[in-house]
Amino acid sequence: MTGFNLSKWALERRSLVVYLMLVAVVAGVLSYVRLGRNEDPSFTIRTMVVKAAWPGASADETMKQVTERLERQLQETPHLDFLRSFTRPGLATIFVNLKGSAHGRAVSDTWYQVRKMIGDIRHTLPAGVVGPFFDDDFGDTFGIVYGFTSDGFSQRELRDRVEAIRSQLLGVPDVAKVEIVGAQDEVIFIEFSKRELANLGVDRAALVAALGAQNAIMPAGTIQTGTERISLRISGSFRSERDIAGINFAAGGRMLRLSDLATVRRGFADPPQPLFRINGHPAIGLAISMRDGGDILALGRNVKAAMARITADLPIGIEPSLVADQAVVVDKAVGEFMTSLLQAVAIILVVSFVSLGVRPGFIIALAIPLTLAIVFPAMEVLRIDMQRISLGALIIALALLVDDAMTTTDATLSRLALGDSKAAAASYAFRTHALAMLAGTLVTIAGFIPVGFAASAASEYTFSLFVVIAIALLASWFVAVIFAPLLGATILVPPKPGAAVAGLAFRWYRSLLVSALRAKWLTLGGTAALFAASVLALPLIPQQFFPSSDRPELLVDVSLPQNASIHASEAAAKRLDKVLAGDPDVGHWSTYVGRGAIRFYLPLSVELPNDFFTQAVVVARDIHARQRLHAKLERFLAEQFPNAVSSVSPLGLGPPVGWPLQYRVSGPDAERVRDIALEVARIVASDARAKSANFDWMEPDRQVRIRVNQDEARLLGLSSQAIATVLNTVISGMPVTQVRDDIYLVNVVVRATDEQRVSLASLRTLQVPVAGGQSVPLSQFASFEYDQEFPLIWRRDRVPTLTVRAAITDGTLPEAVVNELAPVIAKLRAGLPRGYDVVVGGTVEESRSSQASVMAVLPMMLLVMFTVLMVQLQSFSRLLMVVSVAPLGLIGVVAALLLSGQPLGFVAILGVLALLGMISKNAVILIGQIEAERAQGKGPWQAAVDASSSRFRPIMLTAVSTVLGLIPIAPTVFWGPMAFAVMGGLLVATVLTLIYLPTLYVAWFGGKEPAAARDPAAAA
Repeated sequence: MTGFNLSKWALERRSLVVYLMLVAVVAGVLSYVRLGRNEDPSFTIRTMVVKAAWPGASADETMKQVTERLERQLQETPHLDFLRSFTRPGLATIFVNLKGSAHGRAVSDTWYQVRKMIGDIRHTLPAGVVGPFFDDDFGDTFGIVYGFTSDGFSQRELRDRVEAIRSQLLGVPDVAKVEIVGAQDEVIFIEFSKRELANLGVDRAALVAALGAQNAIMPAGTIQTGTERISLRISGSFRSERDIAGINFAAGGRMLRLSDLATVRRGFADPPQPLFRINGHPAIGLAISMRDGGDILALGRNVKAAMARITADLPIGIEPSLVADQAVVVDKAVGEFMTSLLQAVAIILVVSFVSLGVRPGFIIALAIPLTLAIVFPAMEVLRIDMQRISLGALIIALALLVDDAMTTTDATLSRLALGDSKAAAASYAFRTHALAMLAGTLVTIAGFIPVGFAASAASEYTFSLFVVIAIALLASWFVAVIFAPLLGATILVPPKPGAAVAGLAFRWYRSLLVSALRAKWLTLGGTAALFAASVLALPLIPQQFFPSSDRPELLVDVSLPQNASIHASEAAAKRLDKVLAGDPDVGHWSTYVGRGAIRFYLPLSVELPNDFFTQAVVVARDIHARQRLHAKLERFLAEQFPNAVSSVSPLGLGPPVGWPLQYRVSGPDAERVRDIALEVARIVASDARAKSANFDWMEPDRQVRIRVNQDEARLLGLSSQAIATVLNTVISGMPVTQVRDDIYLVNVVVRATDEQRVSLASLRTLQVPVAGGQSVPLSQFASFEYDQEFPLIWRRDRVPTLTVRAAITDGTLPEAVVNELAPVIAKLRAGLPRGYDVVVGGTVEESRSSQASVMAVLPMMLLVMFTVLMVQLQSFSRLLMVVSVAPLGLIGVVAALLLSGQPLGFVAILGVLALLGMISKNAVILIGQIEAERAQGKGPWQAAVDASSSRFRPIMLTAVSTVLGLIPIAPTVFWGPMAFAVMGGLLVATVLTLIYLPTLYVAWFGGKEPAAARDPAAAA
């Protein structure tokens, strides 16, 4: 390379460069200390929940009049991927899911548009609809969860304490939100006897109206005097249940106290709101989330210190328990990854010292921290925390970033051996290899483009892999051309003749290369055959989306029949508590009754509140205990809850997907969809690897239909509305006013006594008040029928959709089961009526979607690669040579994954794509060296042999360093498949680059073996 020489510039300004090195190190240390720590990278949960209630409506009425209207409008949402909704009698819940291409500001802008669009049609909803309400904080993660139990304190007293603690924790640095879990709202019940009210001639409606009128807050005016303003306040507001019980009413010409007419008592919401239990005891939880960009370790320390102060002031009997602590998990994970990082550094340094010698190895040893010192400030500026993906990226980058430093150091040693001065030798690498190294660096970075720009949640999850590696590789190039030459000129001395081992390896390689060139067609044909065999063997590798986490938690889900009450779910939770309490493998556990666990872990698939659902988070003592506990809990649930849909699963990694095996059955008629789903479930259950096949909705719910004789009702002065109000008040209870108690609003609910409201038999004799203070039994003007309806109906894009779900046996991947069942499912689909379909969902669908998003960016990756290569090579023939070498890494990838038993998951696929860049880099530098040799007058054969021999050591050293540097993360659950894929692919591809590429070059350009090369003495 002629013109400006950056290495020479650095050598001429040594003091400035040394100063820049010191500044980089100091900045790197400071940034490393300030970088946030987290378990997983933040990624956007592109889901908004829209809810609307229509009390009293049936499921069918709610779906047609509320869900359908809202969904029609929501289908115009920008960036919409799909709508998913479930409808219950009187309640519509819609999930608005955006495409993976929606990022950052676009997501928040879309949620604003959703609110505006629904606001525009709110007036078209039926009268009586409450809402709609919006939840766009669905993805908030509450990494620290405390639970509070009490002994000797009432629930109200416990809640008062928890509310006070919440207020204090909101002031802790880095705390964003603190949610209360499991608290029960207080209610004041006024329970009356229908017969007594009728006997006394009390008008219940007038009684209710009087309660509301007395407790209302209304302005009474303001008196303006010459000097001041005086507000008027009217007394009568209720302060407690005693105020309500003491109210007098006029009935039949006499005053009656309410306590004489009804029982007034304070209790809790009936039926209960979602419950929270800790280690088998009722509790109230506090879930704490971190602000964006915060440090979870700092948050953990701050919260721990605050809780220590708070606990010291708690009365005996109220006990706090740490249910989930992401800070401890992150601290351990970061510690393990830092250990892996140090191990990788040590391995690479050992390789450098052994292969290059002490002085050259010392340059590599300094180049690594210098590069990392540049990377850490860049990460801080880009707000990339130290988390699972970025730490793994540092280890992968570490194995790659020594490449340029090794090339520079090796070139400097070679020139020193030829007698060049230190300055000339140190600047030689930039003159001959800088552009090739830069092109190779850019090509390697281009291999990670699919990670950075694929439009999917999985790619967003792994985005920091692309950014960190790109920063590290660019920084390593600058270190190699600015800092390394200065270090080389200072540290290196002219080398002595090569050691015996190095000479032996060199002679062995040169002999092998010459043999391959002589049998060039056999070499090229054998390589092509190996590549074809690897492509054919590719389907033998098991496929996977993301693996399970190695955390000790287990999620235990119990779904009772969908018409089950929360009392039944609580009873199931207590039975589960008894089993967990006596198990030595259990560390502690928490149970969420009537809802799913709060999102304490970002990739958690969150379940919305449903009375029939219970979820327990069981923390095993270690990973081995988790495995034993998994099997025991599955047996227990199968034996004790045969009618429930239950599952036991570890936490997952990557975007949440729920049940691993899913098939969506959709069509216009719910009954027909149900029949098709039963057939799909039969097919799924026929595979021994699928277990616990179930449905997200299926069984119908019982209901009593009251048919009112409207003519008879009108003669009595009644209407359907009046009858429904009476029934609702008597049976379920109706809020009539609120007591303002400190910071709480306590509903006052009027209802009948227990014995008069819980029996179906009492419906017929229910006394309905009519004009004149009289009452008549309901059966006088109404008949009763038993009917069925679906308690829950799921829809997807406005079409009824029933999902068949199943778990899989240990050691099985969902993709294997889906592929096995594909022909049978395809046959079923072919026979379905128009408008009905069966679609694969769950893990397999998400995996295919993510891979498709990666493949969509593949042309961009190839364009960037080809452009960089063409600028560097400026020859179509040489470009084709590099392109032909790049895919050969697949041979090693397939061999490594098959031998190790690792699956080809999403992260492994990213590693395979990145291999294209790594291999192309070596090929570019090698071809550049061959061209340099030919420029000296050598023929294609001799140039190929000499160039390959000169590049043998740096290319092999880089490959060996990369392969050995990945060993520390190879055993990990998340990075293992990618590590094995890169290790096997790079090792095989490097050998083939040094053998196949020179052979292809000679075959392409028609090189002939020189006569001197055939003479053994001359060759030696």
